[in-house]
Amino acid sequence: MAQTLDTLVRRTASIQGIRSVVHTMKTLSVINAAPYEHAALAIEAYHQTVLEGLHAFLVGAGPLGVDTSRIARRVLVVFGSDHGLCGNYNEAIAAHVRHHVDGEADGAATMLCIGAQMADALQDQGFEVEKTFLPAASVDGLERLANLLTERLDEIRRSSHPREIAVSLAYSARGEGDVPVLKIVALLPLDQALLRDLRSKPWNSRSLPSYSMPAGDLFRALVRSHLFASLFRAAADAMVTENAARLALMQQAEQSVDDRLEELKSDTRTLRQSEITTELLDVIIGFEALKKKKIPGPSPEQKPKA
Repeated sequence: MAQTLDTLVRRTASIQGIRSVVHTMKTLSVINAAPYEHAALAIEAYHQTVLEGLHAFLVGAGPLGVDTSRIARRVLVVFGSDHGLCGNYNEAIAAHVRHHVDGEADGAATMLCIGAQMADALQDQGFEVEKTFLPAASVDGLERLANLLTERLDEIRRSSHPREIAVSLAYSARGEGDVPVLKIVALLPLDQALLRDLRSKPWNSRSLPSYSMPAGDLFRALVRSHLFASLFRAAADAMVTENAARLALMQQAEQSVDDRLEELKSDTRTLRQSEITTELLDVIIGFEALKKKKIPGPSPEQKPKA
């Protein structure tokens, strides 16, 4: 179907508007990721302090043993997104969780998820979600989310008492070269390798650590802080990779829009040149026609006399 010049101009203006929106979304993705990166670094420093406290506790209390046969319930916390424009972010994590659970000897697990879209993706994979939490809308919401998750895990642990619970986190984190990596990290029971490393680590001080509160209460407080820091870090990493996924998608969209815009501009130039050529030809043809009409015949004076 032939296109008019006005149609091409309107389409070009519309595509330029879309490009402006895409460019704005790309810029926002870069800007929004920075605070979450800073939050992840800050909570990592706090987490190291918690681990140092656990190290001091182990120096005084000795090695700890975990009886995995006493685990009554397995809990999987899955971090997703509700913000959109990030491709198959939720679906990829849900498929990874499905693969992980199918590979476990005991596949049954209580599902806690962050984001309604993630809940839908998990349900599409055949999971039942016990509770859905709203994702953090800003960096200030990370602490709220981590506290809510920690409180919910405390409730589950109390309902399973005297037996323990096993907690794992599923989220997307940055890997080498900023390539997103899907992770499933076990939090509880505490990793025996981590406890051995802390126990064997030398205490670089002339003063031995001591504490006045009951050992059980202190240990539970340290574990709770470890849980909070890990949940906070996972939420921050998830938000960083979500914005990275959105940035990559917007870059692809911007390239597609630029290609389409270049095609429209080329079509506009071609059509404009064609119209100019047609108008010039019309002028030339009309001029030639007028010249033929204005050629004078011989005047009466110039007629031969009889």
